Amino acid sequence: MITKFHAENFTAFKELAIDFSPGINIFIGENGTGKTHVMKALYSACSIIDTRGERDFVQKLKSVFLPNTIGRLVRRTVGRSSGSIEVFRKDAGDKTERYIKCRLTTLNKTECTLRRWNEDRRSFVTYIPVKDMLANAPGFRSLYAEKHIHFEEIYSDIIDKALLPASRGKQTPERSNLTKILSSVISGRVIEKNEQFYLKNKSGELEFTLLAEGFRKLGLLYLLIRNETLMNGSILFWDEPEANLNPKLAKTVVKILIELQKMGVQIFIATHDYVFLKEFDLAISEEDNILYHSLFYDSEEEIAHAFFPDFDDLTPNVIDDTFDDILDREIQNKIK
Repeated sequence: MITKFHAENFTAFKELAIDFSPGINIFIGENGTGKTHVMKALYSACSIIDTRGERDFVQKLKSVFLPNTIGRLVRRTVGRSSGSIEVFRKDAGDKTERYIKCRLTTLNKTECTLRRWNEDRRSFVTYIPVKDMLANAPGFRSLYAEKHIHFEEIYSDIIDKALLPASRGKQTPERSNLTKILSSVISGRVIEKNEQFYLKNKSGELEFTLLAEGFRKLGLLYLLIRNETLMNGSILFWDEPEANLNPKLAKTVVKILIELQKMGVQIFIATHDYVFLKEFDLAISEEDNILYHSLFYDSEEEIAHAFFPDFDDLTPNVIDDTFDDILDREIQNKIK
Protein backbone atom coordinates (compact mmCIF):
# COMPACT_ATOMS: atom_id res chain seq x y z
CA MET A 1 0.00 0.00 0.00
CA ILE A 2 1.34 3.42 -0.95
CA THR A 3 1.23 5.73 2.06
CA LYS A 4 2.66 9.04 0.84
CA PHE A 5 4.40 10.93 -1.93
CA HIS A 6 6.71 13.92 -1.89
CA ALA A 7 8.02 15.88 -4.87
CA GLU A 8 10.36 18.85 -5.05
CA ASN A 9 11.08 20.65 -8.33
CA PHE A 10 9.66 17.69 -10.22
CA THR A 11 7.76 18.35 -13.49
CA ALA A 12 5.09 20.96 -12.64
CA PHE A 13 5.60 20.85 -8.87
CA LYS A 14 7.72 23.23 -6.83
CA GLU A 15 6.91 21.21 -3.72
CA LEU A 16 4.10 18.75 -3.13
CA ALA A 17 3.40 16.31 -0.29
CA ILE A 18 0.42 13.93 -0.28
CA ASP A 19 -0.78 11.28 2.17
CA PHE A 20 -3.01 8.56 0.74
CA SER A 21 -5.98 6.47 1.76
CA PRO A 22 -5.40 2.69 1.81
CA GLY A 23 -8.64 2.42 -0.19
CA ILE A 24 -9.73 4.88 -2.90
CA ASN A 25 -7.94 8.12 -3.81
CA ILE A 26 -9.62 10.47 -6.29
CA PHE A 27 -7.72 13.38 -7.86
CA ILE A 28 -9.51 16.40 -9.30
CA GLY A 29 -8.14 19.67 -10.60
CA GLU A 30 -7.77 21.84 -13.67
CA ASN A 31 -5.72 20.67 -16.63
CA GLY A 32 -2.04 21.19 -15.91
CA THR A 33 -2.21 20.70 -12.14
CA GLY A 34 -0.31 17.39 -12.31
CA LYS A 35 -2.91 14.71 -11.54
CA THR A 36 -1.54 12.32 -14.15
CA HIS A 37 2.05 13.13 -13.24
CA VAL A 38 1.47 12.06 -9.64
CA MET A 39 -0.07 8.78 -10.75
CA LYS A 40 2.67 8.08 -13.30
CA ALA A 41 5.40 8.73 -10.72
CA LEU A 42 3.71 6.39 -8.23
CA TYR A 43 3.20 3.76 -10.92
CA SER A 44 6.84 3.97 -12.04
CA ALA A 45 8.00 3.38 -8.48
CA CYS A 46 5.65 0.48 -7.81
CA SER A 47 6.16 -1.29 -11.13
CA ILE A 48 9.84 -1.99 -10.37
CA ILE A 49 8.85 -4.10 -7.35
CA ASP A 50 9.51 -7.21 -9.36
CA THR A 51 11.90 -10.09 -8.74
CA ARG A 52 12.86 -10.09 -12.44
CA GLY A 53 14.40 -6.64 -12.06
CA GLU A 54 13.83 -5.62 -15.69
CA ARG A 55 13.75 -1.89 -14.93
CA ASP A 56 15.27 0.39 -12.33
CA PHE A 57 13.38 3.47 -11.20
CA VAL A 58 15.08 5.94 -13.54
CA GLN A 59 14.57 3.69 -16.56
CA LYS A 60 10.90 3.26 -15.71
CA LEU A 61 10.40 7.00 -15.24
CA LYS A 62 11.89 7.60 -18.68
CA SER A 63 9.74 4.96 -20.37
CA VAL A 64 6.53 6.14 -18.65
CA PHE A 65 6.98 9.93 -19.01
CA LEU A 66 8.97 9.86 -22.30
CA PRO A 67 11.07 13.01 -21.76
CA ASN A 68 13.88 13.67 -24.25
CA THR A 69 16.28 13.20 -21.34
CA ILE A 70 15.71 12.33 -17.68
CA GLY A 71 16.80 15.86 -16.72
CA ARG A 72 13.70 17.23 -18.48
CA LEU A 73 11.64 15.95 -15.54
CA VAL A 74 13.22 18.61 -13.35
CA ARG A 75 10.96 21.64 -12.97
CA ARG A 76 11.78 24.45 -15.38
CA THR A 77 13.89 27.23 -13.84
CA VAL A 78 16.60 29.60 -15.02
CA GLY A 79 20.00 27.88 -14.94
CA ARG A 80 20.94 24.47 -13.68
CA SER A 81 18.70 22.85 -11.13
CA SER A 82 17.74 19.58 -9.45
CA GLY A 83 14.59 17.91 -8.27
CA SER A 84 13.51 14.86 -6.33
CA ILE A 85 10.64 12.48 -5.71
CA GLU A 86 9.97 10.11 -2.82
CA VAL A 87 7.38 7.35 -2.59
CA PHE A 88 6.59 5.51 0.64
CA ARG A 89 4.71 2.27 1.11
CA LYS A 90 3.81 -0.06 3.93
CA ASP A 91 2.86 -3.66 3.23
CA ALA A 92 0.95 -6.00 5.51
CA GLY A 93 3.17 -6.95 8.42
CA ASP A 94 5.60 -4.05 7.97
CA LYS A 95 6.49 -2.19 11.14
CA THR A 96 8.20 0.65 9.29
CA GLU A 97 7.66 2.25 5.90
CA ARG A 98 9.58 1.21 2.82
CA TYR A 99 10.65 3.97 0.49
CA ILE A 100 12.29 4.86 -2.79
CA LYS A 101 13.88 8.25 -3.35
CA CYS A 102 15.38 9.66 -6.52
CA ARG A 103 17.23 12.90 -7.12
CA LEU A 104 17.48 14.25 -10.68
CA THR A 105 19.48 17.12 -12.16
CA THR A 106 19.11 19.11 -15.37
CA LEU A 107 22.52 17.65 -16.34
CA ASN A 108 20.85 14.19 -16.39
CA LYS A 109 22.57 12.96 -13.26
CA THR A 110 20.50 10.70 -11.00
CA GLU A 111 20.87 9.22 -7.56
CA CYS A 112 18.33 6.77 -6.14
CA THR A 113 18.02 5.37 -2.63
CA LEU A 114 15.86 2.39 -1.71
CA ARG A 115 14.90 1.01 1.68
CA ARG A 116 13.49 -2.52 1.35
CA TRP A 117 11.51 -1.22 -1.62
CA ASN A 118 11.60 -4.26 -3.88
CA GLU A 119 12.15 -7.01 -1.33
CA ASP A 120 9.94 -10.01 -0.58
CA ARG A 121 7.29 -9.79 -3.27
CA ARG A 122 6.27 -9.16 -6.85
CA SER A 123 4.37 -6.04 -7.72
CA PHE A 124 0.72 -6.22 -8.69
CA VAL A 125 0.29 -2.72 -10.03
CA THR A 126 -1.84 -1.66 -13.01
CA TYR A 127 -2.19 1.62 -14.87
CA ILE A 128 -5.22 2.06 -17.14
CA PRO A 129 -4.59 5.00 -19.50
CA VAL A 130 -7.24 7.25 -20.99
CA LYS A 131 -6.86 5.68 -24.44
CA ASP A 132 -8.13 2.13 -24.89
CA MET A 133 -5.41 -0.27 -26.08
CA LEU A 134 -7.19 -3.62 -26.29
CA ALA A 135 -8.37 -2.95 -29.85
CA ASN A 136 -4.73 -2.28 -30.80
CA ALA A 137 -3.27 -5.29 -29.02
CA PRO A 138 -2.48 -7.66 -31.93
CA GLY A 139 1.25 -7.36 -32.64
CA PHE A 140 1.73 -4.27 -30.49
CA ARG A 141 3.88 -5.95 -27.84
CA SER A 142 6.33 -7.46 -30.34
CA LEU A 143 6.54 -4.18 -32.25
CA TYR A 144 7.12 -2.23 -29.03
CA ALA A 145 9.84 -4.67 -27.93
CA GLU A 146 11.70 -4.67 -31.25
CA LYS A 147 11.28 -1.13 -32.58
CA HIS A 148 11.65 2.35 -31.15
CA ILE A 149 8.10 3.67 -31.29
CA HIS A 150 7.04 6.76 -29.37
CA PHE A 151 4.50 5.22 -26.99
CA GLU A 152 4.57 5.57 -23.23
CA GLU A 153 5.24 2.18 -21.66
CA ILE A 154 1.92 2.27 -19.83
CA TYR A 155 0.28 1.21 -23.12
CA SER A 156 2.44 -1.87 -23.50
CA ASP A 157 2.10 -2.68 -19.80
CA ILE A 158 -1.70 -2.69 -19.83
CA ILE A 159 -1.79 -5.05 -22.81
CA ASP A 160 0.57 -7.40 -20.94
CA LYS A 161 -1.79 -7.38 -17.96
CA ALA A 162 -4.88 -7.97 -20.09
CA LEU A 163 -3.27 -10.92 -21.87
CA LEU A 164 -2.52 -12.80 -18.66
CA PRO A 165 -4.55 -16.04 -18.62
CA ALA A 166 -7.38 -16.58 -16.19
CA SER A 167 -6.33 -17.99 -12.84
CA ARG A 168 -6.71 -21.70 -12.25
CA GLY A 169 -9.37 -23.07 -9.97
CA LYS A 170 -12.71 -21.73 -8.95
CA GLN A 171 -13.20 -18.00 -8.63
CA THR A 172 -13.81 -16.58 -5.20
CA PRO A 173 -17.42 -15.47 -4.62
CA GLU A 174 -16.30 -11.82 -4.66
CA ARG A 175 -14.50 -12.10 -8.01
CA SER A 176 -17.30 -14.18 -9.49
CA ASN A 177 -19.87 -11.56 -8.49
CA LEU A 178 -17.89 -8.73 -10.10
CA THR A 179 -17.29 -10.58 -13.38
CA LYS A 180 -21.00 -11.45 -13.53
CA ILE A 181 -21.95 -7.78 -13.11
CA LEU A 182 -19.57 -6.74 -15.89
CA SER A 183 -20.62 -9.60 -18.14
CA SER A 184 -24.25 -8.56 -17.75
CA VAL A 185 -23.51 -4.94 -18.65
CA ILE A 186 -21.46 -5.72 -21.77
CA SER A 187 -23.78 -8.63 -22.72
CA GLY A 188 -21.09 -11.29 -22.90
CA ARG A 189 -17.65 -12.32 -21.77
CA VAL A 190 -14.24 -11.33 -23.07
CA ILE A 191 -11.98 -13.89 -24.77
CA GLU A 192 -8.60 -13.63 -26.50
CA LYS A 193 -7.23 -15.35 -29.60
CA ASN A 194 -3.74 -14.62 -30.93
CA GLU A 195 -3.56 -11.37 -28.95
CA GLN A 196 -6.91 -10.20 -30.35
CA PHE A 197 -9.80 -9.58 -27.98
CA TYR A 198 -13.43 -10.49 -28.67
CA LEU A 199 -16.74 -10.07 -26.90
CA LYS A 200 -18.36 -13.49 -26.95
CA ASN A 201 -22.11 -14.02 -26.46
CA LYS A 202 -25.00 -15.97 -27.95
CA SER A 203 -24.68 -14.06 -31.22
CA GLY A 204 -21.03 -15.05 -31.71
CA GLU A 205 -17.71 -13.27 -31.32
CA LEU A 206 -17.36 -9.53 -31.90
CA GLU A 207 -13.90 -8.03 -32.43
CA PHE A 208 -12.97 -5.27 -29.99
CA THR A 209 -12.33 -2.97 -32.96
CA LEU A 210 -16.10 -3.13 -33.59
CA LEU A 211 -17.07 -2.70 -29.95
CA ALA A 212 -17.97 0.63 -28.34
CA GLU A 213 -14.94 2.04 -26.53
CA GLY A 214 -16.87 2.37 -23.27
CA PHE A 215 -17.58 -1.37 -23.37
CA ARG A 216 -13.90 -2.04 -24.10
CA LYS A 217 -13.05 -0.33 -20.81
CA LEU A 218 -15.49 -2.56 -18.94
CA GLY A 219 -14.09 -5.55 -20.83
CA LEU A 220 -10.60 -4.65 -19.63
CA LEU A 221 -11.86 -4.47 -16.06
CA TYR A 222 -13.46 -7.90 -16.56
CA LEU A 223 -10.11 -9.37 -17.67
CA LEU A 224 -8.10 -7.81 -14.83
CA ILE A 225 -10.52 -9.21 -12.24
CA ARG A 226 -10.73 -12.63 -13.88
CA ASN A 227 -6.95 -13.11 -14.08
CA GLU A 228 -6.47 -11.80 -10.52
CA THR A 229 -4.34 -8.83 -11.54
CA LEU A 230 -6.68 -6.91 -9.24
CA MET A 231 -6.47 -8.78 -5.96
CA ASN A 232 -5.76 -8.19 -2.28
CA GLY A 233 -2.60 -6.08 -1.98
CA SER A 234 -2.62 -4.84 -5.59
CA ILE A 235 -2.75 -1.22 -6.75
CA LEU A 236 -4.84 0.24 -9.58
CA PHE A 237 -4.25 3.60 -11.29
CA TRP A 238 -7.02 4.71 -13.67
CA ASP A 239 -6.76 7.95 -15.63
CA GLU A 240 -10.18 9.40 -16.53
CA PRO A 241 -12.30 6.24 -16.30
CA GLU A 242 -15.25 8.30 -17.52
CA ALA A 243 -13.68 8.87 -20.97
CA ASN A 244 -15.95 7.44 -23.72
CA LEU A 245 -18.18 5.95 -21.04
CA ASN A 246 -21.90 6.74 -21.10
CA PRO A 247 -22.81 8.45 -17.78
CA LYS A 248 -25.38 5.69 -17.22
CA LEU A 249 -22.51 3.21 -16.78
CA ALA A 250 -20.71 5.33 -14.17
CA LYS A 251 -22.80 3.74 -11.42
CA THR A 252 -21.62 0.25 -12.40
CA VAL A 253 -17.96 1.27 -12.58
CA VAL A 254 -18.14 2.97 -9.18
CA LYS A 255 -19.80 -0.11 -7.67
CA ILE A 256 -17.00 -2.33 -9.02
CA LEU A 257 -14.27 -0.01 -7.71
CA ILE A 258 -15.81 0.19 -4.24
CA GLU A 259 -16.02 -3.60 -4.08
CA LEU A 260 -12.38 -3.92 -5.21
CA GLN A 261 -11.42 -1.54 -2.40
CA LYS A 262 -13.20 -3.82 0.06
CA MET A 263 -11.23 -6.75 -1.35
CA GLY A 264 -7.94 -5.00 -0.53
CA VAL A 265 -7.12 -3.16 -3.78
CA GLN A 266 -5.72 0.36 -3.37
CA ILE A 267 -7.14 2.62 -6.08
CA PHE A 268 -6.01 5.94 -7.60
CA ILE A 269 -8.29 7.81 -10.01
CA ALA A 270 -7.96 11.10 -11.89
CA THR A 271 -11.27 12.48 -13.14
CA HIS A 272 -12.94 15.56 -14.62
CA ASP A 273 -16.45 14.15 -14.45
CA TYR A 274 -19.19 15.44 -12.13
CA VAL A 275 -21.44 12.37 -12.58
CA PHE A 276 -18.59 10.02 -11.71
CA LEU A 277 -17.79 11.96 -8.54
CA LYS A 278 -21.43 12.11 -7.45
CA GLU A 279 -21.84 8.36 -7.96
CA PHE A 280 -18.97 7.85 -5.52
CA ASP A 281 -20.50 10.34 -3.12
CA LEU A 282 -23.83 8.46 -3.18
CA ALA A 283 -22.35 4.95 -2.99
CA ILE A 284 -19.69 5.32 -0.31
CA SER A 285 -20.52 4.08 3.19
CA GLU A 286 -18.84 4.76 6.52
CA GLU A 287 -16.92 1.48 6.24
CA ASP A 288 -15.24 2.49 2.98
CA ASN A 289 -11.88 4.25 2.81
CA ILE A 290 -11.82 7.21 0.42
CA LEU A 291 -9.99 10.51 0.07
CA TYR A 292 -10.73 13.26 -2.44
CA HIS A 293 -7.56 15.10 -3.47
CA SER A 294 -7.78 18.58 -4.99
CA LEU A 295 -4.78 19.91 -6.94
CA PHE A 296 -4.95 23.63 -7.62
CA TYR A 297 -2.94 26.80 -8.18
CA ASP A 298 -2.38 28.82 -5.01
CA SER A 299 -1.98 32.59 -4.69
CA GLU A 300 1.63 32.34 -5.91
CA GLU A 301 0.56 30.32 -8.97
CA GLU A 302 2.20 27.18 -7.60
CA ILE A 303 0.43 23.81 -7.51
CA ALA A 304 -0.96 23.05 -4.06
CA HIS A 305 -2.90 20.15 -2.57
CA ALA A 306 -5.86 19.70 -0.24
CA PHE A 307 -7.65 16.49 0.70
CA PHE A 308 -11.00 15.63 2.28
CA PRO A 309 -12.76 12.37 3.19
CA ASP A 310 -16.16 13.91 2.36
CA PHE A 311 -17.01 15.12 -1.13
CA ASP A 312 -19.18 17.95 0.20
CA ASP A 313 -16.18 19.40 2.03
CA LEU A 314 -13.88 19.27 -1.01
CA THR A 315 -12.46 22.69 -1.82
CA PRO A 316 -11.44 24.02 -4.18
CA ASN A 317 -13.69 21.87 -6.35
CA VAL A 318 -13.33 23.02 -9.95
CA ILE A 319 -15.86 20.46 -11.21
CA ASP A 320 -18.58 21.49 -8.78
CA ASP A 321 -17.84 25.16 -9.41
CA THR A 322 -18.19 24.68 -13.16
CA PHE A 323 -21.57 23.01 -12.84
CA ASP A 324 -22.76 25.72 -10.45
CA ASP A 325 -21.75 28.31 -13.03
CA ILE A 326 -23.68 26.46 -15.76
CA LEU A 327 -26.76 26.34 -13.53
CA ASP A 328 -26.49 30.05 -12.72
CA ARG A 329 -26.22 30.96 -16.40
CA GLU A 330 -29.16 28.71 -17.26
CA ILE A 331 -31.31 30.43 -14.62
CA GLN A 332 -30.27 33.84 -15.94
CA ASN A 333 -31.20 32.79 -19.48
CA LYS A 334 -34.63 31.59 -18.31
CA ILE A 335 -35.24 34.86 -16.48
CA LYS A 336 -34.39 36.83 -19.63
